[in-house]
Amino acid sequence: MKARGESKVVTVEVVLEETTEQTEAKALLELGGERLGGWGRAVRNPRDPERPRIGEELATARALSDLSHKLLEAAASAIEEYEGRRVHVHG
Repeated sequence: MKARGESKVVTVEVVLEETTEQTEAKALLELGGERLGGWGRAVRNPRDPERPRIGEELATARALSDLSHKLLEAAASAIEEYEGRRVHVHG
């Protein structure tokens, strides 16, 4: 167990790939030697003006949300392994 007040920095890397029609984001995280990734996409309606920042924000938010769910699943699996029974982790 960590001493009280000890901190740790965890960095999430977000990689964006864009075309004029869509933006895809991959959110990558390494924690405890395990790499996890989340994915998200934003698709521009052809009637909408080209505003790349909006697509980047939506795709990134969706990738981070996907990553968040995967982190919760990983934590639940670790708890289940320790407890020897099925658990439900609230997010």
